[in-house]
Amino acid sequence: MDRFLYFFETMPVWQKLGWVVFCIALFWILEGYYGKFQLPYKKWKHAKVNLSLLGFVMIINVVFGLLIAVVFLWLRDSNFGVLTLFEAPIWVKLLLSLLVLDLIAQYGVHYFLHKVRWMWRLHIVHHSDKNVDVTTGTRHHPLDFLMREFFALGAVVIMGMPISFYLFYRILSVLFTYWTHANINLPLWLDKSLSYFIVTPNMHKFHHHHQLPWTDSNYGNMLSIWDRIFGTYVYDDTDKIIYGVDIADHTDDENLSIQLGIPFNKTVKSKD
Repeated sequence: MDRFLYFFETMPVWQKLGWVVFCIALFWILEGYYGKFQLPYKKWKHAKVNLSLLGFVMIINVVFGLLIAVVFLWLRDSNFGVLTLFEAPIWVKLLLSLLVLDLIAQYGVHYFLHKVRWMWRLHIVHHSDKNVDVTTGTRHHPLDFLMREFFALGAVVIMGMPISFYLFYRILSVLFTYWTHANINLPLWLDKSLSYFIVTPNMHKFHHHHQLPWTDSNYGNMLSIWDRIFGTYVYDDTDKIIYGVDIADHTDDENLSIQLGIPFNKTVKSKD
C-alpha cells in the first residue's frame, strides 16, 4: 500500500495531464459508439469553450498547488488533524480520507454552489451547457473551481492527511468527473444498480435538467451515499431531461467570453 500511494506522491505533471487527456479521450470515443442522446450540436465547436475553461482551471491548479504544498508541510510538522488521533492500518485512514474529501470537497461544496446566491452565479456557467457530454466535466468558471479547491483544502486540514491521499483522490475525482458527464448509454438495470453506491451517468444527467427541482439534486461526484443520506437523490425517466438552465437559456453556451461574464451579467437572473 505504501508503494502504491508513493506512486501518486511522485507522479510527474505530464502523467497527471496525460490522465486527464486519457479520460476525456476514452469517454469521447465511447460517446461515439454508445451515445445516450443524439445531441444537436457540432461536437468540436461545443468542446472548444469547455476545454478553454479547462485551461483556466489548470492555471489555477498550478498556482493553488503552491498553497497546497505549504499546507502539507505545515501538517507534516504540526501533527494536526483527525488521522493523528488514532492508530489504524493505512488503508483505513485512506478510506476515511476519501470519504471526507468526497463529502466536503465534492458533495458539500456542490450543495453550497447551488444554495448560496453569489456562489450559484459562478456555477450557472456549468449548468448553462445545453449539450452535456464528457467535455462538460471541464466546464467550470475559474472562480467556481477556486471555491472547490478551498473546500478540498479544508478537508485536507481537518483530516491531517498525507499528500499521497489527496493526490490519489484527485486522480479518482478526474475519472468520475468525466464518467458522470459522458453521454453514454448504460443498460438501465446496470446504471440504476450502480447508482446505489456510486454516481452514474444517468444519475448525474438529472442534475443537468434545466429546471428545479431536479437541478438541485444528485450533487455527488463519486459516492451516491451522500445524496441518499441527505435526501437529494433523484432517479426518474431520462427522456424527460432537457439540458441547460432556464435562467440562462438565452445566453450563447458556446461563447467563452459570454460564459466568463455570466456571474456579473445582470440579465441572467439568480434562483429565487
